[in-house]
Amino acid sequence: MEPVFGQLLATLMALWWPFVRVLAVLSFMPVIGDNLVPVTVRVLLALALAVVLLPVAAPPQPVSPFSLLGIVTTVEQVAIGLIIGLGFQMVMAVFGLLGYMASSQMGLAIAQMNDPMSGASSDVVSGLIYVLTILIFFAVDGHLVFNGVVGASFRAWPVGAGIPAQALAVLPLQVGWVFSAALLLALPVIFSALVVQIGFGFLNRVAPTFNLFSLGFSLIIVFGLFVLAGMLRLIPQQYVQLTTRVLEMLEQLMRG
Repeated sequence: MEPVFGQLLATLMALWWPFVRVLAVLSFMPVIGDNLVPVTVRVLLALALAVVLLPVAAPPQPVSPFSLLGIVTTVEQVAIGLIIGLGFQMVMAVFGLLGYMASSQMGLAIAQMNDPMSGASSDVVSGLIYVLTILIFFAVDGHLVFNGVVGASFRAWPVGAGIPAQALAVLPLQVGWVFSAALLLALPVIFSALVVQIGFGFLNRVAPTFNLFSLGFSLIIVFGLFVLAGMLRLIPQQYVQLTTRVLEMLEQLMRG
């Protein structure tokens, strides 16, 4: 009985490391890490994936989770999960900024609603784009890509091998392209709203008696909706390109 109990205890101790890393990734990554998904579901998903990844996730040397080295190793797995999860979160941040920029130029940013998925208030355009990106995420098998990235992370960063300083330094430096990519995607809406406002400025000089504030506000919204409808067709392609860039970044970090 004691050998069986010892073998079971060793298996549970080896299962702890992939469970912690996968749970950290699930907690920080988009869609699955939102408040819409209960914590119990994330824990069960992490447990199931930990069992699958157990052959490639076993540490070279057995480490007890109850020792000081085990606590440090647990923090290390959480940090690695944070790096992978935030990498995927960057793509969602681009389209979140895109929705806010578009709605602010169209005048729809004043209409805020409570987002049950993130628990925060957001405008209608951002909510629409967020739902669209969720559909794209599962349409391009993003959940399967996630499983492949997590499995490759155990080969590149084994349990107890430490975190490369490059991985901690590169990720914050990549935040800049989130703002630049969102600005480039929102440029059509920003430019069209600017042209309409300049046109109404000239019209106000010609006919100052018109109530151009109420008329211009309505026309900017209608014109912005037409531009936004044309821009939504390009979002799936842009989502795939940005996700490919994030995967290339993670691959370079794993190669060291």
